Amino acid sequence: MCRDRPQTPISIGDRGQTTQDFAVGIGIFLLALAFAFSFIPTFMTPFETPVGGGETEQADRIAATIVDDLSVADSERPNHVAGDDLEEYEDKNSSELADDTVLGSELRTTEDNGDTVAIDRVNVTLTSLDGEEVVNSTDDNYHEDLPSSSASRIVTVEDEDGDIVDGCEPACRLTVRIW
Repeated sequence: MCRDRPQTPISIGDRGQTTQDFAVGIGIFLLALAFAFSFIPTFMTPFETPVGGGETEQADRIAATIVDDLSVADSERPNHVAGDDLEEYEDKNSSELADDTVLGSELRTTEDNGDTVAIDRVNVTLTSLDGEEVVNSTDDNYHEDLPSSSASRIVTVEDEDGDIVDGCEPACRLTVRIW
């Protein structure tokens, strides 16, 4: 029994794109795009050194230690420091600060042939409140591209005559950076 029906092959080539094909294709594209935007930024994360809570606390302790150590004894104002004592921090690197000042207990150090070598780098900078004039700074220069932890205190600085130091009117910002 042979039927005489016309034999027409079912061909996929004649079929157009349906709405379902379009929806599936766009859905896959959007998922791939979302994956790329959410995970590609994290590929660089292992190469960046994050600043932990320990460094932040250490910078805060150092700032508090400096303000406490340099505070004018008979002043009734908080954070009122003596400028001549502040000069003891000027132009010293981290190892000298750890060896010669009260910061020795706050900085991690090691000994190398009898010399104190600081493991932590610290920069203590005194700037005007507008940030334009640097009044005093330590020798270790901080580079803006390095991750660091910082703590700031607003202080008034007086000279040996009891007058406010030029550039610190009405106050200055004492910034401690650890890296």
